[in-house]
Amino acid sequence: MTIRVVVADDQELVRSGFAMILDVQEDIEVVAEVGDGAAAVEAVARLSPDVALLDVRMPVLDGIEACRAISARGACRTVMLTTFDSDEYVYEALHAGASGFLLKDVRRDDLVHAVRVVAAGESLLAPSVARRLIEEYTAVTARQAAVPAPAAERLEVLTARERETLLHLGRGLSNAEIAVALVVSEHTVKSHVGNVLAKLGLRDRIQAVICAYETGLIAAGSAGPSAVSPSGE
Repeated sequence: MTIRVVVADDQELVRSGFAMILDVQEDIEVVAEVGDGAAAVEAVARLSPDVALLDVRMPVLDGIEACRAISARGACRTVMLTTFDSDEYVYEALHAGASGFLLKDVRRDDLVHAVRVVAAGESLLAPSVARRLIEEYTAVTARQAAVPAPAAERLEVLTARERETLLHLGRGLSNAEIAVALVVSEHTVKSHVGNVLAKLGLRDRIQAVICAYETGLIAAGSAGPSAVSPSGE
C-alpha cells in the first residue's frame, strides 16, 4: 500500500527537500507541498493523505492549530517538524493530536522511517526532542496547579498490571523492555497497552505519556533517558 503524504513548511527549500526524499521511496507518494497551515488543512481535506508533515511555525495558521484541525477531521496522522529541540511551543501539539515529532536536521533514513511508523499507527519522537517536550509540558502543568483528584481517578479503571504498564509507557519503554520489566511476553504487553489506551480513551503512546504525567503516576523529572521510544516494538 502506498503511503500518501502532505508536506507543509513555509521554507521552500526545506519543503522541497523533504518531498524529494519521500517521493523517491517506492511505498511513499507526496501528494501535495504547501507553505502554510491553512493550505495544509485544505490539502488534507481534499486529498485524504495518510500522513501530514507540519512545520510547527507557519504563517496564516501555525502547525499546532493545523494539527488540531487535521486530527479532528479523521484518519490522517501528523508529524510535527521543528528547528529546535527546545521549542517551547511544540509540547502543545501533544494535545493537538500529533503522532510524531522530528527535528528538521533529521537524517534521510530517519525521516522515511518516521513516515512509515506513523502511517502504521504508531507514534514517534526524535530522541533529542522527546525529553525536552515532556519537561516543558510537566513544567507548565506544575505551574498551573497540583494534580487534581479527578485526574488521578482516571486510573481507577485500570487493573494493577495495566497501571504498571502505563507507568512504563510514561517512562518511554518499548514493548520489549516492558515485557522484561513485568516478566511477561511481548504479546501480553501488547494486550496491556491496548487495554490502557482503550480504557483511558487515548489514541497512542504519546498520549499515554501525557496521561502518566497528568494523573501524577510519574512526577516531573523522574522519567528515564528517553521519554518516548521511537516505536511500540
